[in-house]
Amino acid sequence: MGDTLSDFEFERRFFCRHMPAELDDGDAPTLIIQNYYVHDGNYALRVRLMTRAVRVDMTADLDPIDVLREYRDVFQDAFVTVKGPSVGGTRYEAEREIDSRIAAELMMRGGAPIIKNRYSVWLDEDGWSIDVFGGANAPLIVAEAERSGPVTNLSIPKFCVTEITDQERFSNDGLAGRPFGEWQDDFERELAQTGPQFMQLFGKNRMA
Repeated sequence: MGDTLSDFEFERRFFCRHMPAELDDGDAPTLIIQNYYVHDGNYALRVRLMTRAVRVDMTADLDPIDVLREYRDVFQDAFVTVKGPSVGGTRYEAEREIDSRIAAELMMRGGAPIIKNRYSVWLDEDGWSIDVFGGANAPLIVAEAERSGPVTNLSIPKFCVTEITDQERFSNDGLAGRPFGEWQDDFERELAQTGPQFMQLFGKNRMA
């Protein structure tokens, strides 16, 4: 059976320094804990748990599995996902919903965990996800615009510092293998040298 369009995700991703206060409506963001069982060469096998029933501050001392143990009963949504490499903002992704109890047991038995809060906002004509990471990936913040087709002629919000689309190190599976906290200083030096970069392959970038 061949691939279908629904088996692919189309997105552009950006490094951010802060979560704009005006985009937080006060409701609890989606708490996501996910474990990677493959995270090599931008290929990934992931188990994810999600809930909006509890709010956890994303600090550097968080242990994702400790948080899961404390709140496991409030996680109702769970998924297993396989991903291929990202090329030009397009990535193969096949996802299936699974039982949350099984997902929790799997996550506590192995893998490389990540924890984050996800804020979903509507900016201009696009829906955006803003992920605020905790644990070893704090204080990383990534904003993502995703569409059902290629993300072209995008209006890029001013809080997006530089584009990281197709940068494997910033993918969640990349962060599972090598957390942001281990190379944040190197990235900041690189950014200071090169300045912000925005890809020119997707039509006209509009800086909002």
